Amino acid sequence: MIAFASNSLLCRAALKQTSIDAATFTFVRIFSGAAALWLIMKMRRTAWKGAGNWLSAAALFVYAAAFSFAYNTLSAGMGALLLFGAVQATMILWGLRKGERLSAIQIVGLVVAVTGLVVLLLPGLSAPPLSGSILMLGAGAAWGIYSLRGKTTGDAIAATAGNFLRAVPFAVAVSIIMLPWARLDRTGIGYAVISGAITSGLGYVIWYSALPGLEAAGAATVQLSVPVLAATGGILLLGEPITFRYFVASIAVLGGITLVIIKKNSAR
Repeated sequence: MIAFASNSLLCRAALKQTSIDAATFTFVRIFSGAAALWLIMKMRRTAWKGAGNWLSAAALFVYAAAFSFAYNTLSAGMGALLLFGAVQATMILWGLRKGERLSAIQIVGLVVAVTGLVVLLLPGLSAPPLSGSILMLGAGAAWGIYSLRGKTTGDAIAATAGNFLRAVPFAVAVSIIMLPWARLDRTGIGYAVISGAITSGLGYVIWYSALPGLEAAGAATVQLSVPVLAATGGILLLGEPITFRYFVASIAVLGGITLVIIKKNSAR
């Protein structure tokens, strides 16, 4: 989750503070992730061919591209609410369809965590643009699908490497289509490289390694900690003030997540 929060900060910094365009950022991010994971596979002397699959790669690309384009028009807070709302809905509904059931304590934990997220992000928000909202909801659904597909992977590194490598052609195609609007920026490209190689590539390997041990609802709820971690990063790294709202919302989100993920272990 720390990698996800860092990735979110890097993406917003690149698209809001530099002149790089969303298509170029997405291509550099995915290509950098694929290159880093390919090097790891070479060091392990493991063939990536056959690892991953095209459906997961498509979900990965849709998430990355829609996320980048959406932040051209959405604020950070509204983007996070829409993104994680879509992730929650996708993963929890799929889990219920597959027979997973939430206990009363887990339902309480989920409600508390979602309420804490709203308290953290909602104040000061205005109605979001329709196009950006649709893109961010699509990004959340795609990430939910990508995460769900990771629950059955064996080798997390090989699967993630295969998915990133397969996502490169999609990113190239969009970059070619958006070439007339391309804008290069050295700092923006640097952010994209770090985002792709470290917080996306390596971060998603860790995520795929953890997913088999989580139910769909638990995996969805854990991700609600990302905005809290991003806000904490702003306090520690950027000197942003600690507010009472941040304190209360963080306790609610992290406490709710705890109720959701420890119930199964307590029963066991």
